[in-house]
Amino acid sequence: MSTPLKWFKSSYSTSDGDNCVEVAPGPATVHVRDSKVQDGPILALAPASWAALTGWLAR
Repeated sequence: MSTPLKWFKSSYSTSDGDNCVEVAPGPATVHVRDSKVQDGPILALAPASWAALTGWLAR
C-alpha cells in the first residue's frame, strides 16, 4: 500500500485559490499539479530537476 501524497499550495497563491500550483515532495519524486484540477495530470520530477526548475524561475 502506498502512502498518499501530502500536497502544499504555493505561497504565491491567492486567498480564493485561483491560479495555484501544488507540490507534493517525496524522497525520489517531486509531484506538481494545478490546484483547480486535483484529479487532473500530475507532473513528476526528479528532485534535481525540480531544484533546477525553481532555481531558473527564481532568476
